Amino acid sequence: MKPLIAIVFREMLILKRRFIKQLLSFSVSPLLFLITFGWGLRDKLSIKGLPYVVFILPGLIAMSSMRQSFALSTEINISRFYWKTFDEIQSTPITDLSYTTGEVISGVIRGWLATLVIVVISLIFRVVIPINNILFILSVSLNAFIFSSMAIITSMVVKAHADQGMLNNFVITPMAFLCGTFFPLKYYPFWVRQIVYLLPLTHSTRAIRASVLGYPFPYYSLFYMVAFACISFIIAVRVIRKSKD
Repeated sequence: MKPLIAIVFREMLILKRRFIKQLLSFSVSPLLFLITFGWGLRDKLSIKGLPYVVFILPGLIAMSSMRQSFALSTEINISRFYWKTFDEIQSTPITDLSYTTGEVISGVIRGWLATLVIVVISLIFRVVIPINNILFILSVSLNAFIFSSMAIITSMVVKAHADQGMLNNFVITPMAFLCGTFFPLKYYPFWVRQIVYLLPLTHSTRAIRASVLGYPFPYYSLFYMVAFACISFIIAVRVIRKSKD
């Protein structure tokens, strides 16, 4: 337990050093989207009888928590290729499971910080997000857990720090725009929907949106997220173990 706490504490110390800057960076993208669509469109567009700004808020939560959790990969890459602290940690008695769990927990914390920033910003647009909803808490946490695990996997796969940006362009950016963040998936052609439904952010967005807007909750999406989280975490532990070879 102590090694796990040590890993989380280390990541939180790194976050603390630039906490204000991080919070500001968390807010820039969501705020721009909300200003553009919330004030720019105002009452000109509605989806399912809701103002568009209300519809996209849960999607922005899913997208932002995904991005900030996945940003953990950048920190790991820096520790691997520049600071060389990753090698030092690998030489300690900390187990692969403890290291992976600690990093994932820190990624989940980052995801929740990004979520809380959007919750505060939403008040400017007179939208209240029920953060005390257990399904909302579970959906956001699973989303952050999945992409924290994926961050560890990709950070171990890349051979250079510069390659991480390429992975973001091919993996994270397409999901941010294709997984129902900004509009319902029914507008896609059938074959595109079948592909998009395989992506974890699609199910995260559906679950978060349902918990916020009071739609019937898609429990199958929750089960998909749990399965994806378990598989990605197991793979993350394995790639950390393999990195020692």
